[in-house]
Amino acid sequence: MLRKIIFFTALVLTGSGALNAQVINDSVNLPSINNNVYRHIDTALRIINLNPFFSLHVDSSLSYKLQINKPVKNYYWFLKDAPTGLRIDKDNGTLSFKANKSLFMAGRLKYDTKYPVQIGVQNLSDPNDRVDTSFTISFYSTDIIFPRVKPSVVSPVYIEEGNKLAFNILCDNGNFSIERILVSSNISIGNFKLPKSCDDTFEWTPGYDFVNEKDSARVKIVNLMFIGTTQFNFTDTARVRVVIRNALNFDIATREYNDAVENMNRWLLRYKYTFLQLDKKLKNTKSWRSGFDITTATTTLTGTVLATTADPKDEKDKGRANTGKILPSIGIVALPVKEAAAPVKNVEQNQASLLRANIKRLEYVLFDNKLSSDRDPNIATKTEAIKKELRQSQTQLAEVPTEIAETMSEDQINKYFDSPRVQRKYRLK
Repeated sequence: MLRKIIFFTALVLTGSGALNAQVINDSVNLPSINNNVYRHIDTALRIINLNPFFSLHVDSSLSYKLQINKPVKNYYWFLKDAPTGLRIDKDNGTLSFKANKSLFMAGRLKYDTKYPVQIGVQNLSDPNDRVDTSFTISFYSTDIIFPRVKPSVVSPVYIEEGNKLAFNILCDNGNFSIERILVSSNISIGNFKLPKSCDDTFEWTPGYDFVNEKDSARVKIVNLMFIGTTQFNFTDTARVRVVIRNALNFDIATREYNDAVENMNRWLLRYKYTFLQLDKKLKNTKSWRSGFDITTATTTLTGTVLATTADPKDEKDKGRANTGKILPSIGIVALPVKEAAAPVKNVEQNQASLLRANIKRLEYVLFDNKLSSDRDPNIATKTEAIKKELRQSQTQLAEVPTEIAETMSEDQINKYFDSPRVQRKYRLK
């Protein structure tokens, strides 16, 4: 038994040595491993904790410290295009903001509006060591603030026909802004510019025929309503009362005035030519009658001279004496001939005097109703005065034949009418 144990032990020992020798012979020499690992060194400047979006309640505050991958003491922080109230500590990069409702009520900040902010950090020693980036900040409120439509005019507004009415439609935005604006009125109007959104302009020019003669006090009232609507269909209405006064269309009124003046000048020229013809007839008649009077006076005087100078004892002077007695009677016989051949033209004389008086009056009317400017406010009254005087003059001179063919120029007629002889002959006594 002992012998078996010794043999088994020897066999195990022999097998172990053979195995070790085999492992050694079949082993592979592996390369040595270098434990020194080379990693990329982080040298680029970066902001390592920047949040790309901030959302703040109107009553909250913000304090957020930004960090970089390098020591902070050598860097300077700054902001660009920051909304009102947002600040950053230039030394340690702490963003801070204290929301104040007064900023929103004053319109310097708006709710639900995304404000892009440019932020940068700069090495004070190396200008190239710098980083610029951006983030977005917005503000919201849980308070209910209703938007309002606010026209830039105070109702009521007074304008005249032909003048342009123009004003802006402003908005006081609440929690949500007004996105569209509608316009309505109690009277249908046209040719106006429709404001579609806030800050647009409403423009309208009422025509000269907008106000009718039947309208009370010659004015017409238009109630304009501007209805603003948000994205949630909340509406706000602003009303503007517009009072349109009746006005004069100066273009048409000026044409009417010029037509009235032209008609007046045309009739004045016709009256002057008629006066010229009448005056010439009166002048010819006066020449004939003056010739008869001179002839009669000469005959009478000659007869008287012959009758008084003849000697009644001398037979030769008896014939001269008889002739002297007959000649004075010839003047008496010639008087009916004078009246028949050249009668006094009283009708023509009266017509000429009336014509001249009317011509002078109409010339004064034209002078008195001249326009003071291109937009004379009394142009309608002056036009009516000229027309009225012309109608009155035509009525007074209805019996005067003014339809006479003119063969003289206007300058010749005016020269004759204003001549000193005519003025002496027809001046008032």
